[in-house]
Amino acid sequence: MRIRDVLRSKGDTVFTIIPDATVNDLLDDLARHNVGALVVSADGSTVVGIVSERDVVRRVQDRGVAVLDQPVSAIMTSTVTTCSEDDNVEGLMRLMTDHRIRHVPVLRDGALVGVISIGDVVKNRIGELEHERSNLIGYIAG
Repeated sequence: MRIRDVLRSKGDTVFTIIPDATVNDLLDDLARHNVGALVVSADGSTVVGIVSERDVVRRVQDRGVAVLDQPVSAIMTSTVTTCSEDDNVEGLMRLMTDHRIRHVPVLRDGALVGVISIGDVVKNRIGELEHERSNLIGYIAG
């Protein structure tokens, strides 16, 4: 299965935040959209970073609560692992596991078109297993 198939079922809505927004703004957006990470982008298309709840927690722990008034660019991950719609989900699972990441932006010709989370991958895999199970039951039952 390809990443495009996952996007087709989950949708291609992507929530972004500008690099100059504060970490407080980030927390508001994460809560409002009920997501664990936002892509950092000045124009909504070009990926300049990614920032997650985990980034906030770690920066508050080592810098204190003053980090909440700093720009997102101060805590974001700027080397972003991405994938394309043509990549396969199995490869993405390995990538996410090997790099210990939970959110991967999806690019088409360098432009942001989606985000795949570890939850999306797990949901997709469960769907595949249920389909295989159903087929095996049908085959055995004749």
